[in-house]
Amino acid sequence: MATSLLLLLDDIATVLDDVSVLTKVAAKKTAGVLGDDLALNAQQVSGVKANRELPVVWAVCKGSFVNKAILVPAALVIGTWLPWLVTPLLMIGGAFLCFEGFEKLAHKFLHREEHAASTTAHEQAVASEEVDVVATEKAKIKGAVRTDFILSAEIIAITLGTVQGQPFVTQLSVLVGIALVMTVGVYGLVAGIVKLDDAGLYLSQREGAGSRALGRGILAAAPWLMKGLSIAGTAAMFLVGGGILVHGVPAVGHAIEAWTSGVGGFFGGLASMGANAGVGIIAGAIVLAVVEVVKKLRAKR
Repeated sequence: MATSLLLLLDDIATVLDDVSVLTKVAAKKTAGVLGDDLALNAQQVSGVKANRELPVVWAVCKGSFVNKAILVPAALVIGTWLPWLVTPLLMIGGAFLCFEGFEKLAHKFLHREEHAASTTAHEQAVASEEVDVVATEKAKIKGAVRTDFILSAEIIAITLGTVQGQPFVTQLSVLVGIALVMTVGVYGLVAGIVKLDDAGLYLSQREGAGSRALGRGILAAAPWLMKGLSIAGTAAMFLVGGGILVHGVPAVGHAIEAWTSGVGGFFGGLASMGANAGVGIIAGAIVLAVVEVVKKLRAKR
C-alpha cells in the first residue's frame, strides 16, 4: 500500500512538472497576443468617466472569464476529437490578427480626417453631461468583451497547439492555468494603466516636492504610455499573426529558418522577427483587400 501511494505521488509530481514546463512554453508563445490584448483593452476602457473606469474594467474582466469558460471546453473537445482542426484554426486566427493590424494602420493613415473626427466626437461625448453614460458604458463593455473573445480564442488556440498530444489532464491543467493567469494579469495591468493619471494627479497635489515632481512625471508619461501600448499592440498583431502563418506553411517556415540561420545570433533573431512581421503585413493587406472587395460587391446588390 505504501509503495502504491509513493507511485501515485510520483505520477502526480510528473504530471505537475509537465504542466509547469508546458505552461511556461505556452506563456512564451502567447506573450505577443498578451501584449496586444493589454494594449487593445486599455484603449477600449479608456475614455469613460474617471469614477467609472474600474467598474468598467471589472465588467470586462467578468466577460473575459465567461469567454474563457466557453473557449477552454471547446479547445479540449477539438484537441481530443478533432486535432486536425488545430492548425487551420490557428491559421485563421493569425490571418485575422494581421487583418486587424493592417486595418488599424489603413484607417489611421489613409483616413486621417475621419479618424480625427471620430476621436474628437468621442471626447466631446464623454465630456458632455447630456450623454447617456449607461449606454456609453454598455457599448464600451460590449466592444471590449468582443475584442477579448477574439484574442482569448487566439491565446487558447496557441496553447492548445503547445499541449497537443499530451494527456487530457495535462491539457486541461495548462489551458485553465493560462486562461486564469492571462485574464488576471491583463485586467490587473489594465486597471493600473487607466488609473495612472489619477495616481499622478494625487501625487502632484501632495506637499512634498518629490511627490509633486513624481506626480507631474506620471501625468506627462501616461499619454505616451498609451501611445506606446497602441504601437506595441499593432506590432504584436503582425509578429504573432505572421509567425503563426509562417509556421503553418512549412515551406515558408523552412525558407525563413534557412535564411536566418545564416545570419545567426542576435541579428538572426531580429531577422526572423522581421520576416514574420513582413509576412503578417502582406497577409493583412491581402485580407483587407478581399474584405473591401466583398463589401463593395454586397453594396451593389
